[in-house]
Amino acid sequence: MRAILVSMVAAASVIGLAAPAPATTRAASGQVVVFSTELLPLDVYQDPSGCKQLPTLAHVLNNQTDGPVQVYGNPFCLGPSVTVQPGYGTHVPGGAGSFSA
Repeated sequence: MRAILVSMVAAASVIGLAAPAPATTRAASGQVVVFSTELLPLDVYQDPSGCKQLPTLAHVLNNQTDGPVQVYGNPFCLGPSVTVQPGYGTHVPGGAGSFSA
């Protein structure tokens, strides 16, 4: 019985050592660029972090960062979202949308 207990403790120790370290969160590096209309300049978010509300007339979001960006249909970065990978873009909801990097 003691041998089984020692084996279980040894196995648990090995499994604990093999577990991956938790991922660390870091801010995205690069730019998120938002196009609204032909009459307005582009909105550029350099190294974005946290929740950013999209401009009222936002039309297209381009992710030029080194990480994914989540796009939401509300101004609070809550609920369902669309993931935009680096180097890609998406149409965005105008008026009340937001994104987080």
